[in-house]
This record gives sequence, structure tokens and C-alpha cells, in this order.
Amino acid sequence: MESLSCVLLAIAISLLIIKFLNYPHRRKNLPPGPRPWPLIGNLNLLGHHPHQSLHKLSKTYGKLMHLRLGSSSVVVASSPDMAREFLRTHDRIFASRPPSVAGKLINNNYHNVLWAPYGDQWIQGRKIYHNEVFSPKRLDSSEYIRVQEMHIFLSRLHVLSGNPMVLKGHFLSMNLSVINRIVLGRKYFNESKDEKEIMTLEEFQEMLDEFFLLNGVTNVGDWMPWMGFMDLQGYVKRMKALFKRFDRFNEHVLEDHRKRMRAEGEDFVAKDVVDVLLKLADDPNLQVKLNSEDVKGLTQDLIIGSTNTTTTTMEWAMSELIKKPHLIEKATEELDRVIGKTMRLLMANMLQGFNWKLPENMRAEDVDMEELYGLGTRRKFPLVIVAEPRLRDHMYN
Repeated sequence: MESLSCVLLAIAISLLIIKFLNYPHRRKNLPPGPRPWPLIGNLNLLGHHPHQSLHKLSKTYGKLMHLRLGSSSVVVASSPDMAREFLRTHDRIFASRPPSVAGKLINNNYHNVLWAPYGDQWIQGRKIYHNEVFSPKRLDSSEYIRVQEMHIFLSRLHVLSGNPMVLKGHFLSMNLSVINRIVLGRKYFNESKDEKEIMTLEEFQEMLDEFFLLNGVTNVGDWMPWMGFMDLQGYVKRMKALFKRFDRFNEHVLEDHRKRMRAEGEDFVAKDVVDVLLKLADDPNLQVKLNSEDVKGLTQDLIIGSTNTTTTTMEWAMSELIKKPHLIEKATEELDRVIGKTMRLLMANMLQGFNWKLPENMRAEDVDMEELYGLGTRRKFPLVIVAEPRLRDHMYN
């Protein structure tokens, strides 16, 4: 019986290949690109670092090329002028992301801005962000939070000065503290054993890293839907597990806010972004009514987009500077000359407040710059670095 099943499977695959090879592939008006393999197309060319693979292919096929990824036809833009055509000139046409398992399973079934298709829901989400989150009034009212967390960040670096530290964790703690206080009203994570929140900073970091990885992976089921049910890479299982963790957290936050709304009744005043979103959910004049999943999705977008992206960018920036010490000196001199000792921007704070060096017995050329691909391309190995204070001690308190 097993032998018969294998034979039937082999025949079915052979027929699919023959059908593919005999199918009249029309390349009318398509850019140049590599010849696809049967069934998988050009998926074999993406490798572990698709962005690097696409760059290499563009050297051969030009700034606009065509790939066949499984059953999908893809056009890749690899130059600033081509990207401008897609992202600015024809932005409405290309505003939607293609449907994916990640969009469905770990992005609240497209109830957000990150994965929602272009339409009324997406437009409304953008308007809410513009009017209620990133308005000058909202940003001004939360400036004290950024200042407080910046001081805590600098003080923490000062305490750890002279010892090797993993910089990523400190960036993440500061960024997550800022955005959670603005969006959620408080941190909602523990940094010490004395705090009693729903999760630790390490657990939050693990969830964010997994989110960025799973949103950027090449999931075979997205490109070859007829194989999706097999979950050959195990990504679907991981996505379902991650969604449960995020949903537990989001439900906890929403219920926390709803309790205060019920307790205060008509005297309720919105103090953070979640409060604003919950009030909007009761607004009958909204073009698209907000439900709990929308509130979760919009909130999750803000937290994820404001933490890992900034953390990754800052870690890469410090990695580049530490490999080229003369650039640190030049940047520090420029900051001293232009803005003096007024600590404002994160990089200015770090370069003005500290001298930076690698741990003992480690040279600049030893810094590993290997990447880990995902929705955001982060360092595969966290940067370990040593800070030495440049200012008087009282300036770090």
C-alpha cells in the first residue's frame, strides 16, 4: 500500500512538472530575470539573506527585474529612481502588502496598518496615528517621558561604565519604556524582582525578536499555497504560539484600561493612546468602526515599530563607529562644537557623555558584522562594548 502511494505521488508530481514546462509562460512587458525552475520558480536563489541575494541578482539583470517565486510573479526594484516610482509616483497601486500567513496569524488578521490592504481601514488607521498619536500636541505632552527615560538610560550606562555591556538590551529597555508609557500608560514589564507586571523585559525582547523574524522569513506556504498545510519549515506553528503570547499581553492591557473607564464613568479622561483608541471605538461617526482586534493591532504596531527598529538602527550605528574609532572622535568634536553639552539626541548623548571602546583583547576587525534577516535586519551577534564617562559624575544623575 505504501509503495502504491509513493508511485501515485511521483506520478502527480511528474504531471505537475510537465504541465509547468508546457505552460505558455507569457513574458510580455516583463523585465529581465533568471529562468525559473519548475514549481519553485526562483525561490532557490533567495538564500538566507534575501536582500543580499536580490542585490547580487540586480547586478546581472538590472535595476528592475522579474522573479518567479513559487506560483507568484514578482518585480523587484533595485535603484532609488525605480523605488521612487513604486513608493511615490504609483504609491496607491502598490500600497498593499500581499496576503501572507504572518499577516493573518501574528498581525491580528490584518487588523492593523502594517499588513492591512489599502482601503478604508488602512486609511483610517493612518489618520488615527496622524491625528491622535503623532500630532504636535501629543508629542509635546509626552516629551517629559522621553527626557526621564533618557536620564535613566544615561545613569544606567554610567553605573556600568568600565565593564563590557550588551548594548542592545539597554537600547531596548529605554525605547520600550518610552513607547509603553506613551501608548499604554505604563511599562507593563518587569526590570527587577520587586516589580509585578505581566512579563519581564527579557520575555518582551524575545517576543519582539520572534515577531521581526517571522514577519520577514521566506515562508514556502506563502509562495506555494498548495504546500502550506505541511508547514515544512515550522513557521506556522511558531506564529500561532507567538500570537497567543501577544494576545495574552494585549488582552491584559485592554482590560486594565477598560476597568478604569468603567470606574470613572462620565469623568473618564484619556491619558494614553489606548485610552484614546477605546474612546474612538465608541464613536458612531467613524467611517470604519473600531473593535477590540483593531485596537490591539494599532497598539501592537506602535510598540513594535517604535522599539526594535530604533534599537536595531542604534546598534548598527554604534557597530560602524566602533570599527572606525576616528569617526567617533570626529563626531564627538562636531557635537561639542555645535551643541555643546546640551544632551538631546540619543547618539549625541552617547558620544558626548562617554568614550567608547571594545573589551580588552578585542580589535576593531574582530567585530562580527553578520546580519540576521527578518522584517528588520539586525545583528546576528549583539554588540558588546565598554563605556567610559567623559563628564563629571553629577551630570549622569
